[in-house]
Amino acid sequence: MSGTTESSTDEPVSRPRKSSWKYIGPGIVVAATGVGAGDLVATLIAGSNFGYTLLWAAVLGCVVKISLAEAAGRWHLSTGRTLFDGWADLGRWTTWFFVVYVVIWGFVYGAAAMSSSGLPLQALFPGVMDLEWWSILTGVCGLVFVWFNKYSVFEKVMTVLVGVMFVVTVYLAIRVTPNLGDAFAGLLPVLPDEKDSILNTLGLIGGVGGTITIAAYGYWVNAKGWTNTGWMNVMRLDNRVAYITTGIFVVAMLIVGAELLHSANVAIASGDKGLVQLGDILEKEYGQATATFFLVGFFATSFTSLIGVWHGVSLMFADFVERYRRNRADAGGVTGEEVASGARERSLPFRLYLLWLTFPPMVLLFQGQPFRLVIIYGVLGAAFMPFLALTLVWLLNSNRTPREWRNGKLSNGMLVISGLLFLVLAAKQVIDQPWADFF
Repeated sequence: MSGTTESSTDEPVSRPRKSSWKYIGPGIVVAATGVGAGDLVATLIAGSNFGYTLLWAAVLGCVVKISLAEAAGRWHLSTGRTLFDGWADLGRWTTWFFVVYVVIWGFVYGAAAMSSSGLPLQALFPGVMDLEWWSILTGVCGLVFVWFNKYSVFEKVMTVLVGVMFVVTVYLAIRVTPNLGDAFAGLLPVLPDEKDSILNTLGLIGGVGGTITIAAYGYWVNAKGWTNTGWMNVMRLDNRVAYITTGIFVVAMLIVGAELLHSANVAIASGDKGLVQLGDILEKEYGQATATFFLVGFFATSFTSLIGVWHGVSLMFADFVERYRRNRADAGGVTGEEVASGARERSLPFRLYLLWLTFPPMVLLFQGQPFRLVIIYGVLGAAFMPFLALTLVWLLNSNRTPREWRNGKLSNGMLVISGLLFLVLAAKQVIDQPWADFF
């Protein structure tokens, strides 16, 4: 390990780069992937139920994710090793957790991502195809796109789609004429005077772009070509841009929920179909053009999450397989330079996981999601974020990380708070599962 550390901190290699907007990229990718249709619906519902009261919670959620993504990126750059390589150092249990997680999570998420991307297309082109076939089309398009393109092209396409998301969400927020006085008042940390308000608030904080894509951020940092500490300041600027962008999306949708739904006492369904309902409401209020514009943004939001997971989690899976092979050959750890080379994006494990995300989940599109599998998926999903936060605390306070780049008090505080927050949410998720029907 000492050789890896020396190469990653050697002065000629790691000369600091000046922070510059021209380098921004992985942050845009993680912002686009992390904010899916489900996040927008959750924020809409928070706005429709509580008005601007929980605006502060949405903003705080972005701050929490900044600390997590920064820690993941700092691990990759300061050690020259990948995150999974670090996890593997903590014990065999991390490997088993990751394997079970990516297999089950990928199977159920694949169906959810395809369905979410197919819904706006079905609404935009009614009567052309059933939802299942629109969903399959988006999944296959995502597969083909990621299969034949490396990170540089992937990043450019994601940037364009983020631009569409940005314009649509900001336009809608302006269109509904926000009450700026109430909005600023919503930045004060006040809890709604309702049952379970604390858990609802914690859920909003934890749900803003909080998925395995935060762990994938370090891999995208490497894929960009950032592989040593010379890129640390650039990475931190990039990460802040990511979650400021996320914050704008979330605040804009909370404004729409507060002004369009809360004031009119209109309820929408949870899940992706809530956004289709919102399209119908926008058509009645502002006309067909605004509704169509919104559905285009809805598609951009869903499809960026799809191709982001198709690329980022496949990179992580390829890293896992490579680490397993090296363990058997006793050949040491996996480096960020290997991810930066682009070879992983052409590797067999990368493409096999792409296929796993795309084709087996199509069965769920026609048959519905199997009850027990969905419960396991929910529990594993809830467990991943505390796993990420607490293992980052472990790795970044140990001698696995060069002393200069270990956690300070602020980083430790934010990561511990994040870990505790996600532990509470994970416990609630586990308790809320219908276990009596499981057995």
